[in-house]
Amino acid sequence: MEVTYFFDPACPFSWRTSRWLVAVAPERDLTLRWRAFSLTILNGGDVPEAHRAAAAASSRALRLVEALRADHRDDAAAAFYAELGTRSHEAGVPVSDGIVAQAATAAGIADAGALLDDASWDEAVRESHELAFGSAGPDVGSPVLLVEGAGRAVHGPVIGDVPARAEALAIWDAVVALARSDTFFTLTRGRS
Repeated sequence: MEVTYFFDPACPFSWRTSRWLVAVAPERDLTLRWRAFSLTILNGGDVPEAHRAAAAASSRALRLVEALRADHRDDAAAAFYAELGTRSHEAGVPVSDGIVAQAATAAGIADAGALLDDASWDEAVRESHELAFGSAGPDVGSPVLLVEGAGRAVHGPVIGDVPARAEALAIWDAVVALARSDTFFTLTRGRS
């Protein structure tokens, strides 16, 4: 089954959800596709000063994600995001230009430097973001999950911690059932 995961690299919840998805993928024979979702675009470019550097670094990272997608290099996009998340979210530090560059190098993406700085990829990022938002929105953020066979994408799941195997698979099975339902549209629980 093909699953498209739209994410903003600066979002720690998207990071945790991605680790859940990566763990579930081999158990449920999933082919993962990685796509851009921009919280900067979502917020109309209105980013608080404290988050501007992370938002700018995330925007550069999303250029690379879309360039890799266009070149059918989903494995490289997955490796890049894994390296970025480990250096940022696992280390408890915001995404930065340095982390983005280090992650691209660690993922073995030789052409990353030019792609990260190539503003011509911004349109692909916007198109990906609009595809995700249009498919799951309104009132959604990162991450967005599009499951093969579903008419629309869903926001989330948003998880606090990556669950153990049995719970991870149970969540996946529930998400697929809900995502494929034409009548389902929301399920929310506040953070504790």
